[in-house]
Amino acid sequence: MATTEELIAAAWQARDKAYAPYSSFQVGAALLASNGQVFPGCNVENISYGLTNCAERVAIGTAVAAGVQNFDKLVVVADTAEPISPCGACRQVLAEFGVKTVVLANRAGSIEFSLEELLPRASTGILDGP
Repeated sequence: MATTEELIAAAWQARDKAYAPYSSFQVGAALLASNGQVFPGCNVENISYGLTNCAERVAIGTAVAAGVQNFDKLVVVADTAEPISPCGACRQVLAEFGVKTVVLANRAGSIEFSLEELLPRASTGILDGP
């Protein structure tokens, strides 16, 4: 099983491959599957910003395309003063696949959260009828 430090290193490697010609803001991710596999992701921008794919969702999509749907940990990295946090859409996708732990890192360090801390009540009420 990859350590958090190894996942952070993998996320930095993925970040280097980001396609960010409009913002020049590169983000990397590394997703640890329950079976021990690691899936990288990087942001892929589009001139129509709504079509941009975040690094977190790219990593999950890569894993799902490989037939993997159970995950333990996701690391997200960027060159920012404070570690960046997943957007709301990414948080909901992480909840869909039950990612247990999210690590946010920059060059100075990292912080760890449970998914419940980042997105409390992720599915409560969405599918419940009156």
